[in-house]
Amino acid sequence: MRVCLILEGSYPFVHGGVSSWTHTFIRNSPQHEFVLWTIGAHARDKDHFAYELPPNVTEVHQVFLDTQLLRKPPRQSKKNKNRFTIEELEALSRLFACEDPDWQVLIDLFQGGADPLEVLMGEDYLRMVTQVCRRKYAHLPFAKTFHTSRSMLLPVLHLLCQKIPQADLYHTICTGYGGLLGSMAHMQTGKPLILTEHGIYSREREEELIRANWVEPKFKRRWIRFFYMLSNICYSNAAAITSLFDAARAIQVDLGADAQKCTVIHNGVDFERFSQVPPKAPEKKTIIGAVIRLARIKDVKTMIYAFYELTQRMGEDAVELDILGDTDDEDYGRECHELVQNLDLHNLFFLGHQSTVEYLAKFDFTVLSSISEGQPLCILESMAAARPAVTTDVGSCRELLQGAPGDLLGPSGIIVPPMDRKAMADAMEVLCRNSRLRLQMGEAGQQRVERYYRTSGMMEGYENVYQQVMDEFKKSGHKEEGA
Repeated sequence: MRVCLILEGSYPFVHGGVSSWTHTFIRNSPQHEFVLWTIGAHARDKDHFAYELPPNVTEVHQVFLDTQLLRKPPRQSKKNKNRFTIEELEALSRLFACEDPDWQVLIDLFQGGADPLEVLMGEDYLRMVTQVCRRKYAHLPFAKTFHTSRSMLLPVLHLLCQKIPQADLYHTICTGYGGLLGSMAHMQTGKPLILTEHGIYSREREEELIRANWVEPKFKRRWIRFFYMLSNICYSNAAAITSLFDAARAIQVDLGADAQKCTVIHNGVDFERFSQVPPKAPEKKTIIGAVIRLARIKDVKTMIYAFYELTQRMGEDAVELDILGDTDDEDYGRECHELVQNLDLHNLFFLGHQSTVEYLAKFDFTVLSSISEGQPLCILESMAAARPAVTTDVGSCRELLQGAPGDLLGPSGIIVPPMDRKAMADAMEVLCRNSRLRLQMGEAGQQRVERYYRTSGMMEGYENVYQQVMDEFKKSGHKEEGA
């Protein structure tokens, strides 16, 4: 079967949780041919892959959101008058207001050759925007409203222009922009769409926007509504929707997903590989590991502050923190490095992307400070290697460390509230001072992964979803092509 995987801001350009999951997923599905449809932020990243692609990846279609921004504005001409139909103007108006437009009308418009920049600079569009602003946004400055909306809509219209790769099945690994491409592919080809959410995309964007300095407060609600609108189209078009744990599934249903389409498939790791990591040799210094990208949603600064507090309590020679991971956000990465310098921390090291298996042998335990997560692979890998973890109470971290109902294996780490540097420092201190507790928690975590979170179980779950969706597709009167 030819599967089009739709990816946003992840594989194959950067390392990290979703990228690692994708690489594992493809490598463990040799029976399928994969086409990658990738969305990146910057065209300068074209062909700069962080992974060697498996042989069953036969095509890569790259889309970059800044492509339209790099174009010169079109010259004013009669073409810029944009004589839209009533239906097209209504769809554009609702898109401008983030009110679930008629997406089929918009898809037909831009798949039919409409130019995003010409549309946004046309007389009809300006007249429509003026009318909507008078009706809905009269309290906001018109110029800022216009340019804010342009920032929202230009990437969307650019995506609607993309040529759709041929596939038997489309599988998007998020809602948002990726979900929009997947929905367009389904609506244009009739082929089924599957959605897998590692985190709840719209909720994560909301978390980021609430804290963002680049968005004026009066426009934050509109940006948040914009991303929920993009989630809606994907939820409504997907034939099957998967999440990583029960609470995430409940959120999807609460946001409008059909409960009958929603399935939980746990993440899995290569237990045999990680369980072979040898026990840590006793040392005077406790070494803590963090396999985490330098991104705002990972809240690395809280981890740094917590480790600074731990160092003050225990001494610089007693503890070490190694941070393994790429920098997602250059500005945030620079802020993290500057914070370490300002705190004069000489026992904290940024090591970049490294082999997790090799470094786990050095670690006594791991730490995760995220303000939003799904089911973090770094914690599952830590548990499989019999290393306990300190994690924030986000996503499925509590279930991973304390077990689901009926799991009597015992805790495999310590849960702390998000953004609470004192609680994180306290938890790290407990594990630093109690090697026996680390051993006990490490054994419980290793047993939990062996029982519930293996790659084989994960792959079986997704293969079942693929088969069910394709069986329903054939029953509905379609013939599977290229399987």
